[in-house]
Amino acid sequence: MQIPGGPDGRRMLAVAFVDKAGSGLWGATAALYFTYVAGLSTAEIGLLLGVSGAVGIAGPPLGGLLADRIPLRPLLAAVQVLRAVASLALLAGTDLWVLLGIAAVGSLGDRASAVLTKLYATRIAGPDRSHYQAVNRTMSNVGWAVGGLVAAAALTTGTTAVYRWLLTGDALSFVAVALLTLRCGEPPSASRRVARGGPSASTGSGTGSGTGSASGTGGAAGAGAQELPAGAEARPARTTNPWRDRRYLAYTVTEIFLFLDDSVFKMGLALWAVTATTVPHGLVPLLLVLNNVLVVCFQVPFARFGTTPEKARGTLPALAAAFLAGGAALAASATDSRWLAATALTLAAIAFTVAEMLHATVSWELSVALAPPTAQGAYLGVHGLAQAAQRSAGPLAVTGAIAAGPLGWLAFGAGLSVICLAQRRLTRDDDETALSVPRITVSEH
Repeated sequence: MQIPGGPDGRRMLAVAFVDKAGSGLWGATAALYFTYVAGLSTAEIGLLLGVSGAVGIAGPPLGGLLADRIPLRPLLAAVQVLRAVASLALLAGTDLWVLLGIAAVGSLGDRASAVLTKLYATRIAGPDRSHYQAVNRTMSNVGWAVGGLVAAAALTTGTTAVYRWLLTGDALSFVAVALLTLRCGEPPSASRRVARGGPSASTGSGTGSGTGSASGTGGAAGAGAQELPAGAEARPARTTNPWRDRRYLAYTVTEIFLFLDDSVFKMGLALWAVTATTVPHGLVPLLLVLNNVLVVCFQVPFARFGTTPEKARGTLPALAAAFLAGGAALAASATDSRWLAATALTLAAIAFTVAEMLHATVSWELSVALAPPTAQGAYLGVHGLAQAAQRSAGPLAVTGAIAAGPLGWLAFGAGLSVICLAQRRLTRDDDETALSVPRITVSEH
């Protein structure tokens, strides 16, 4: 299988695998580490994770803003080093407030790293970014599964030393990621080129419409030089500042809701299964495994639904149907029949996994296509706020659906379906949207 972005694309896939493998080591054991090693209470752990998560919300816009002004490769490597230092620093203390400060710095780096990695992939993959994102998500899921399995095996010993080694392994994964990143080339950047006032040429960076003509085979040079189109500089408020782009801000708000599948799998499915259905508790981890397997097997084929902005928009009704089916299946699982409940939960897991894969494809394409090349970093940084906000608000939305019972899940699925259709209208390609911004392609030469 050909990987968009050439050698740099392959190295960034290795980055995704190593990064998520390290995260799998720590993600499965963080609460246990703070309990058995740091000696924190449940309330203190909740405060630690809640405050650090809130601080991390600033990571995406800050990282995206910097990426439009300084070279992306060393910036991304520096953020990975920051994550490594923060992880290792957790080993040094047990005081709540010290740990909170360290965790906040680490959370800031985690969120910034996510948007910077996406931006790098966007710039090197060019018009093939949808396919590249699908491969990247597959590698990330495999890495997370490997890290989780290693953590599960290590925890069978039950010693506090194991928790420290797993945290150290997470930190070392960030060091490895930083070294891999430094081996990559610096991708072309329209924003930095325009900021310097230089001429522009095509090299396969992301384009405003997602249909650039560059080869997208690496971060070096390309062909097909093209000057900035007439009038491209005449829209500074709309094309360079996402905070003044009301259309993009509204799009980002809809994204907060469409990322809720994350909270469904992290807590909603499990809580609903054990509190409102008659299925054995052992089914819950199997449903999560099913989600992981489906993403690994089908995310790449699903990439064809987001190869252009038009295809991505056209996929939103199917995404609406998947969310509606998932909510209906969860509602139907509240039955006295164990087999019917298990079947309904399995169908719900499949439906929400399909929604996850479709939304990942659509979101990747539209978040880039709606962003002008001269401010990709700033725009994608703002878009990154959607995931960060969902991680804070998502648990409340899911627990609200659970509290409301079957009707709550029906309303949950129907509400997300309406959001999908609203987003389709919001991102329509007319003279008022960023989708119609003329393509701007650049060269670092």
